Order: sequence, then C-alpha cells, then structure tokens
Amino acid sequence: MNNLKIGARLSLAFGLVLLITAAIAAIGVWRLAVLKDASIRIANVEMERNALAQEWKAAIDLNWVRASASLKATDGGYIESLSSDMAATSLRASEVQKKLEALIDDATEKALMDRVATARAAYVGARAKLLERKKAGEDVFALVDRDLKPLASAYLQSLADVADNTRKQLDEFEASILKTAGVSQWALALGAVASVVLGALFALWTTRTIVGPVHRAVQAADEISQGNLSVDIRHEGRDEMAHLLRSLGEMQQNLSRIVGHVRSGSENVATASSEISQGNNDLSARTEQQASALQQTAASMEELNSTVRQNAENARQANQLALSASTVAEHGGEVVSQVVGTMKGIHDSSNKIADIIGVIDSIAFQTNILALNAAVEAARAGEQGRGFAVVASEVRSLAGRSADAAKQIKALINDSVERVSMGTTLVDQAGATMAEVVGAIKRVTDLMGEISAASSEQSQGVAQVGEAVTQMDQVTQQNAALVEEMAAAASSLNNQAQDLVSTVAFFKLSTGHTSGGVSTVPPMTARVSAGRPAAAPGGAARFTPAAKHKALPKALPSKPAKAPAQLIAARAGAGNDTDWESF
Repeated sequence: MNNLKIGARLSLAFGLVLLITAAIAAIGVWRLAVLKDASIRIANVEMERNALAQEWKAAIDLNWVRASASLKATDGGYIESLSSDMAATSLRASEVQKKLEALIDDATEKALMDRVATARAAYVGARAKLLERKKAGEDVFALVDRDLKPLASAYLQSLADVADNTRKQLDEFEASILKTAGVSQWALALGAVASVVLGALFALWTTRTIVGPVHRAVQAADEISQGNLSVDIRHEGRDEMAHLLRSLGEMQQNLSRIVGHVRSGSENVATASSEISQGNNDLSARTEQQASALQQTAASMEELNSTVRQNAENARQANQLALSASTVAEHGGEVVSQVVGTMKGIHDSSNKIADIIGVIDSIAFQTNILALNAAVEAARAGEQGRGFAVVASEVRSLAGRSADAAKQIKALINDSVERVSMGTTLVDQAGATMAEVVGAIKRVTDLMGEISAASSEQSQGVAQVGEAVTQMDQVTQQNAALVEEMAAAASSLNNQAQDLVSTVAFFKLSTGHTSGGVSTVPPMTARVSAGRPAAAPGGAARFTPAAKHKALPKALPSKPAKAPAQLIAARAGAGNDTDWESF
C-alpha cells in the first residue's frame, strides 16, 4: 500500500465508505417501504373492527324497530314473523359481538364493551318481559315508549360510542403509521444523501489537506537539502511521505539552528501580540460604550426636538387665542361704554319723570284745595249749591286719588332712580375693569408672541444639535467598526503567534542550538492598564454592531503569517462604505 500515492489511497478508502453508506441508505429506504406496507395491512384489522361495530349497531337498530312494531301490532302472524327475524338478527349480533371482543385489547374499548353488555342485558330483559306480557294478551302499547324505548336508546348509544371509538382509533392508527413511515423514509433518504455529500466533501478535503502540505514540504526540503536532526529518520516506500522524510533528513542540521531562533522570536511576537490584542479589546469595549451613549443621546435629542416643536406650535396657537381674546375684550369694552352712556340717559330721564310726578302731585293738591273751597261755597249757597257741592266732592275725591297715585308713582320712580344710580356705578366699575382686562390681554398677547418666537428659535437650535449628535454617532460607529477590525487583526496575530509557538515547541533542540542573542519585549500590561479609563456604568447598553466581521482564520503552520498592518489593510480594502452604515 505504501507504493500507492496518498491521493489514490484516500480516494479508494473514501470511495468504499461512500459505497457502503449508499448501500445502507438504499436498504433503509427499502425496509421503510416494507414497513409502510405492513402497517397498512395491520390497519385492516382496525378496519374490520370498525365494520363489525357498525354492523352490530345497524342490527340492533333494526331489531329495535321490529320489537317496537311487534309489541304495538295486533296481527299474530305479523308478530310471529317479526319475532323470527329478531331472533336471527340477535344471533348475528351475538356472533359480531364475539368477533369484536376477540379483536379488542384496549382498556377503554373493554370499558365501552362492558357498558354495551350492561345496556344489552337491560334491553333484552325488558323486551322479553314485554313480549311475554303481549303473548298473555296484555296491552303493552303504552309501555313500549315508556319503558323499552329509553333502554333501547341507551343500548344504541353505547354501540354508537363503540363504533365512534373504533373509527377514531382506526384513523389515528393509520395516520400514525403513515406519518412514521413517511418521516422515516424521508429521514433515511436525506441521511443517505447527506452521508454521500459529506463523505465526498470530507474525502476531497482530507486529500487536499494531506497532499498539499506534503507537496509543499517536499518542495521546501528539496530547496534546503541540508542538515539532519538527532533522531533517526527512516523512510520506506515510494510515496510522497517517503520523499518528504528523505528531504527532512537532509535539512536536519539547519532546522535545529533555525528552530532555535524562530522559537525565541515567536515567543516575543506572542507576548507583544497578546498585549496589542488586550489593548484593542479594551478600546473596542470603550468605543462600543461611547457609541451606545451617543445613540441614547441622539434618541433623547430627537425626543427633545419633538417636544420643543410641540411647545412652539402650542405657543403659536396660544398667541392666536390671545389675539382673539384681545379683540373680543376690546369689543366688550366698547359695549360696556355704550351701556354706561345708556344708563346715564336712563338716570336723567328718571329724574325728569320724578320732577313731572312732583308737578302732578302739586296740581292734585291744589285741585283738592279748590274742590274744598268749592264745597264750602256750595254749602253756603244752600239748595242752589247742592249739585255743585256733589261735583266738588267728586272732584275732591278724584284729586285725592290722583294725589295717592302720584305719591305711589313718585315712590316707584325714586326707587328706579336709586337702582339706576347703582347700575350706573356698577357699569362704570365694569367699564374700568374691562379696560384693565383689555390692557392685560394685550400684554399677554405680546408675551405669547415673544414666547412663540423664542420657541421657534429653540426648535431650530435643538434640530441643529440633533444633527450634530447624529453625525457624531455616525463617526463613532465608524470608529467602532475600525476598532473591531483592529481587534480582529490583533486577535488573529495573537492566534498565529500562539500557533507558531506551539509549532516550534514541538521541536526538541540540543544545548548547542539554544539561541542566546534574542531580544526580549518588556511586558506592556502595566502601561495599558495605567492608561485605561474606568469602565462605563452598568446602565449603559453595550454596543453590538449589526454585522460583526468574523475572526480571521488561523494560518497553516507551513504558511507565513500576515503582519497586523497587512491584515488591517486587507480587511479594510475588502469592505466599502456600507460596512460603516451597518453599525
């Protein structure tokens, strides 16, 4: 087998594995198909149980009709015919019952069959008693519906429950078997396909990972072609590994010297890359916290901007309302002024009416005196003046009533004058108050105008601040992405350095090959820790980029690792502007 090439050996081995996997998958699919057919055949037993239950129910339903008809009929021949038919159907029902009981193995079904047996015994016993009473000549017409029908209904219902249960179990069993068979068949088919695909990929990958490094090692060994390690390197066969071992034997001495220098240098590189990775991780965490804080600040500024805009709108509306109120107040002041003038006119008119009433009162008083004098003169005239005395008496009476009316009117007018005076005073006060209200509303209107203008300026200022915070957030997001790239590059460098240290540690060097003039990099932990700011408060949300770049893969030991600067440049060149916008 060593004479075969490694690729041929691996291809042959994986080909056999794939062939076996395909055969297993084919057998599995075939067996699942057989299982599916067997499950369908088993389900036929359930179908037989369901058919027996339906037949039993139909027979009992028919017998109930016959029993009811025979108990209600009066023709003896017809009754005898129905009795013979019932006996035959009952015999068939008993046979069906025995077959069905033989197929039952479930506790629920047994309980249902027990209920059927109980209901059947009650029904058959009651039917037999009624038939005997019918034969004895007794009229049992009314007893059929009263006594026998409920028992028949219970019997039929128990049979219906059995039939429904068998139908339900049949459906569930068939569905379960078919589903299991189908799922198993698909699972095996997919498993077989996956096995073939994965086996092929694994064989291809294994072949490449072995043959590729072997060819590269052979090329390097042919180029170096000198030296030998302390161990005895044996080789046999004619494959690539034999060629590799022969070349390794020739380069043994140079490897001892080179590995010593590489070990020291790789340890120093590992220490430096570890410190760089730690510093970049700390910087990434702080940048993420800063980005999160800026996001929260931008959201708060947006809310503040919305609130200021709302306040400006409210101030504008309040200013409009104040202007409307000022107009209404000025109009009210004018109306009050008109009311004041009207009340003064009413007051003057009331005073004039009072003067007129005084004149009327004086005239009534003088008329009364004149009537009194006329009465005196009429009395002196005797019989000739009696008629004049009557007239004078009536005039005096009218003058007295006019005087009383004038007094009442004067009293009312005086009261009205007093009320008008009070009203005039109140209207004057109302006019002064309305003037003050108008002045106050004008001042409020001026203040609301100033507030509206200030709110508009604040809204513009907050909008500008929000734009500035948004720009800062974008810049911070870009910085966070760059820090992520740097952290990934530093981590990759550290991993490669560790891999290099582990790889070189595999070699055991003699004392003579120990390197002595290798520089040592001082630890940087103290300097990094001293310049590290305190962690952000726990309340700050940790920033998580929407699309983090995956860590760089570890390089193979046979390939030289890229420098961190080259890694950063390569990763930065691979992205575009949309990468920054994803944070």
